[in-house]
Amino acid sequence: MTPHIHAQPGDFARTVLMPGDPLRAKFIAETYLDEAREVSNVRNILAYTGSYKNTPVSIMASGMGMPSIGIYSWELFTTFGVENIIRVGSCGAYTKTLKLHDVLLATEAWSESSYAKTQNGDMAPHNHPSAKLNQWLQESAARQGIPIHEGTVHSSDVFYRHEHEVFQKIHAEEGALAVEMESFALFHNARVLNKHAACLLTVSDHLITEEASTSQQRETGFKQMIEIALGSVKNCSIENNSV
Repeated sequence: MTPHIHAQPGDFARTVLMPGDPLRAKFIAETYLDEAREVSNVRNILAYTGSYKNTPVSIMASGMGMPSIGIYSWELFTTFGVENIIRVGSCGAYTKTLKLHDVLLATEAWSESSYAKTQNGDMAPHNHPSAKLNQWLQESAARQGIPIHEGTVHSSDVFYRHEHEVFQKIHAEEGALAVEMESFALFHNARVLNKHAACLLTVSDHLITEEASTSQQRETGFKQMIEIALGSVKNCSIENNSV
């Protein structure tokens, strides 16, 4: 048990899918998992453990932003024996090559955040996912015939930014395809703790076309992303059991 996760040793599987929204975590668990049980609900950050095609997996919400996912991922990695966290979230597109509801696999997270600097003095503006997790996510998407985009994402600390058009500069200078608010901190924690993390996103908003998903679509409409992530869980389990 930790200050933010009231669970016991063994309550979490070694692989956790982590949406931001607690209701999305509940939806994934109730829709896809067999024998899902709630293992924590502190601050209404819901967490569930069950199995997907006979492979143990947990689903836990991260809340919004890097401080929040930083807390939950750190505690999962250090206290509950979790080896892999796959963020499954939403993003805002910076380029017309992405369409609403497209799936994006992050190959790098760029951020102007001070999260890593504050956590351990790391000044680097880039953090990277696990190559193995990304490979398994790519393979899962290919098996299911689901097209995905891959590239850099911008992890921002601010949702309502004063200078709205700054995204054009970030896209041009950093190559960021989309913006979200968590993956930089998640990748940093995984690297520091010698764990594994990945980030799979669905385009929920478009900063160029100004299209946007409804709150209900954000909760339940990200089916392809979820199924890609779940399709990689067996690989994660095999890898963990071999070391």
